[in-house]
Amino acid sequence: MTIGKLSRGAITQLAKLVPENVGLQGLTGPDNRAKAEDYCWGREFIDLIVDFAGTVTDPQQLFTILPRLTPRMYSISSSQKVHPDSVHTTVRVIRYEAHGRDRQGVASGHMGDRSQIGTTLPIFLHSNNNFRLPVDPNAPVIMIGPGTGIAPFRAFLEERQADGAKGKNWLFFGEQRSKLDFLYQEQLEGMLADGTLTHLHTAFSRDQHNKVYVQDRIAEEAKEVYEWLEQGAYFYDCGDATRMAKDVELALLDAIAKGSNGTLDHANEYLANMKKQKRYQRDVY
Repeated sequence: MTIGKLSRGAITQLAKLVPENVGLQGLTGPDNRAKAEDYCWGREFIDLIVDFAGTVTDPQQLFTILPRLTPRMYSISSSQKVHPDSVHTTVRVIRYEAHGRDRQGVASGHMGDRSQIGTTLPIFLHSNNNFRLPVDPNAPVIMIGPGTGIAPFRAFLEERQADGAKGKNWLFFGEQRSKLDFLYQEQLEGMLADGTLTHLHTAFSRDQHNKVYVQDRIAEEAKEVYEWLEQGAYFYDCGDATRMAKDVELALLDAIAKGSNGTLDHANEYLANMKKQKRYQRDVY
């Protein structure tokens, strides 16, 4: 059961147990949807049962109130060819404060803070049939992986390195500070030195006065990005869906428009064609 992020469904189910509770009833029904969503924002189930204390009188009631906990999907960040007996993930514990409580991500907190080394945890394997390396080992690959979004691209690079694939590889990686947040720095710089990586462009937003992000690096390298696309490059983007993915797509469209001396409409048509060819893939969350 999910005792993390609060949902309107949990409020509705709790309200059914205590129809006389005016406060809970004021958060249910279509007319109160906006009010309920506002209440849920940043809250967890613990807030609900504290704010409406005494409404749960039997632990068995929780099975009717709480929805099942859905699996948290993490990209595998290792190649089986390089690590045949293990699977690596890249996980940052989400920590934040909301409504007077210190909070953390349900899955990331469980792995990072509450599980000791050697702890056995259940896993749920899910195959992503689209977000994969090109079948052609000679095809160029452009990867945008800020933060933990680098996870699948570490696996991609390890796989191509193990296969001896001849296709060019270009990684854009972004984080806050290079000294603290450069994930897999030694390995990536080694791949750059041995030619596995053709280009490695980084964007550390807090290392200078003006913040720099991966989309800014794409804009700086727009001419060569378009040249790679014309050579049949596959373009992958992994990470934050709220802002990063949108900004990266805008930077990509701008690179296409400038490179082709075309309009934004033309760039959108170009990108739509890449999608049809499965050369533009996103794994965003």
